[in-house]
Amino acid sequence: MSPLPLPRRRADRVLWPGRPCAGPAAQPARRPRRGLARSARLFRLFLGEQADPDRFYASLARDAVSQVEDYCELGGRTVVDVGGGAGHFTEAFRARGAACYLFEPDLAELASRGAVPAGAVVADGYWLPVRHGSADVCFSSNVLEHVPDPMGLIEEMIRAARPGGLIYLSFTNWYSPWGGHEMSPWHYLGPRFAERRYIRRHHREPKHKIGVTLYPVHVGPTLRLLRARRDIEVVEALPRYYPRWCKGLLWIPVLREIATWNLLLILRRST
Repeated sequence: MSPLPLPRRRADRVLWPGRPCAGPAAQPARRPRRGLARSARLFRLFLGEQADPDRFYASLARDAVSQVEDYCELGGRTVVDVGGGAGHFTEAFRARGAACYLFEPDLAELASRGAVPAGAVVADGYWLPVRHGSADVCFSSNVLEHVPDPMGLIEEMIRAARPGGLIYLSFTNWYSPWGGHEMSPWHYLGPRFAERRYIRRHHREPKHKIGVTLYPVHVGPTLRLLRARRDIEVVEALPRYYPRWCKGLLWIPVLREIATWNLLLILRRST
């Protein structure tokens, strides 16, 4: 996902009718299976991301949307996709009957599959052009580590969500094996070393520049900040790509920063 630029001024708000979502959806009779087989499948797809990004992101999008459906039915709901890139997540939400709106600041990223997705808006994630409390679901996948002010982006998503609405937030934590993105795992030896090594090896600049388009974000501090807020409830926190029984990792300081790989947070706006 591409980074979101710093705000300049607040845009006029887009108007759309909100659709109430009365609390969490009833639990399905059979919960979707997300065991080791799912983790292995996602990992195999991840290894082929560079060669076949469409296949990877389409599969990841379907997986993410099924996670959202554990907490809220999507038919007829209003979803805001923040920093959704080429539109894979938006397409997956629309396939489940949601009215999904894609906001992405990078026009080249929007058009990376040849055409801009229908209804997409070039917009700053810090200043979403939507009314207060107009979205049933605010969704952001792997964007937080690409912004210089993560809490500013989270606060804007909270603002856009209606009271009782959901916020789906995932990010790659810095000390995970993939925290340095294409420079991993050499980011463990420092960001400057990782950049220099990448240039020597590939004879080009990395796609992400640490401190410019890639920023360290950590599990523990993020959890503490969000749990201290009174305007949201942390409904769920778990490693995104692992089976649910691995969520105990988040209770172990230091280990969680390395082993989590990617943190998933399900938040609910309370006010």
